Amino acid sequence: MEEYIGHKKIIDGFKKRAESNTLSHAHLIVGANGIGKSKVADIFSSLILNKELFKANVDSIEYRPKKASIGVDDVREIIEEVNKKPYEGDKKVITIFSGEKLTIQAQNALLKTIEEPPKGVFIIILTTSIEIILETIKSRCQIYKLTPLSNEEIQSYILKKYGNIETIDFSPALSYAGGIPGRLEKFIDDEELQEARKVVLELIREINDKNVESILKYEKKLLKYKDEKEELLGIIEGFIRDIIVYKEVSDKKFIINSDKRKEIEELVNLMSYKKLNSMIDAVKELRKNLESNSNFSININIMLMSFLEG
Repeated sequence: MEEYIGHKKIIDGFKKRAESNTLSHAHLIVGANGIGKSKVADIFSSLILNKELFKANVDSIEYRPKKASIGVDDVREIIEEVNKKPYEGDKKVITIFSGEKLTIQAQNALLKTIEEPPKGVFIIILTTSIEIILETIKSRCQIYKLTPLSNEEIQSYILKKYGNIETIDFSPALSYAGGIPGRLEKFIDDEELQEARKVVLELIREINDKNVESILKYEKKLLKYKDEKEELLGIIEGFIRDIIVYKEVSDKKFIINSDKRKEIEELVNLMSYKKLNSMIDAVKELRKNLESNSNFSININIMLMSFLEG
């Protein structure tokens, strides 16, 4: 098997059960975006089917949501595939991505199939949030909670991904990533992420002017990141928390956005703890509202007005 960095204990345990033919028929992989859920799922699939790692296989079927949620009709399609016989061998793996998007009705529709799938069929569900998954589903799955990589693992990951690391300062990326490989790659390679960070810093700076018209222009700018809601909210929270931390300890090593230390220092003198905490509360409220699929544009507007009023 190709060397894979991270989650070794989970992978080794799964490999032993696969070799001894004692695998559960349903598996739930839980972890933050970018932590490696899809790669772990592919490793699981390769061990079940005895296929080459990270290569397509006709008996490894993936379902990725095409809409904001996975409904009953989508689950019917999945169940139809579950009931088809494998093409090449006697086993088949069905992997459902973004399990947190399964509606309650869809989960209930999937329950019987998870309880009693056809012989040789294995179901893997990937999710960022285990709380959203019904207890009846969880109780029938082997659950794997992926945690951030250790410092040694993330350093090995950087070396493998980017080669000679002595010529590049990875410390800002490491701080931002928090042990999550996907976040590290995004920080280094994604220009849109860097633009989003710039926009958020400008927004926080302009909040102090208390100019409604000036702040509301950011609604349009933030809506550009509608498909990356969690990333955007994480950036906003990250900068606010960095300002709070820097107000308390004035030490670069304790902040996430260490490459923006100068900008954070300036904001420390402009913003009170009360204002910063009210902004954190506004972001939390927006995130809570989005969990019920409420309108992103309206909630961004509400958050911006809350920033002004706090």
